[in-house]
Amino acid sequence: MTMIITLAVAAIVVYLVFFVFFPLGRGAIYDPSTQEESRVMAEVADVQPGDRAVDLGSGDGRVVIALALRGAEAHGFEVNPILVAVSRRKIREQGLEGKAFIHWGSFWNKDLSRFDLITVFQVGFIMLRLENKLRKELKQGAKIVSHYWRFPGLIPERSKGTIYRYVISPRERAS
Repeated sequence: MTMIITLAVAAIVVYLVFFVFFPLGRGAIYDPSTQEESRVMAEVADVQPGDRAVDLGSGDGRVVIALALRGAEAHGFEVNPILVAVSRRKIREQGLEGKAFIHWGSFWNKDLSRFDLITVFQVGFIMLRLENKLRKELKQGAKIVSHYWRFPGLIPERSKGTIYRYVISPRERAS
């Protein structure tokens, strides 16, 4: 009985460290979009073949996979090494190597200017900071799709339920 309790406590500690406390210091905890929400995000994004897309905080890779299945060169940034491994395995299982990529690390120190489409499912307290980063880095016409959380200074030009699409216009570009 002591062994079972010890294993249960160890499992809880691992879960809290890798899926709650570690990610929370960098953004959102692991709270994945459903498969349907991931599909709707890709639909609302209006992905075109050849688009370069990135999911910020890509979790288990389901949004990256949905984007790649619609023709995007899809990337994801994830800080949790366990989720990076899970994502990469799912990409291999789907046969999407060369179309879908997961990068281990934070997106905060990455230049996102090469992407046409950004997807996010983060938390409210980072949305203003993220908005400022995206306004500085994204080119005119770039699309941003956010699940649930809205950007405080941007107006969505399309939505479906709690999924919002924004387009960077000259007015939204930061100087």
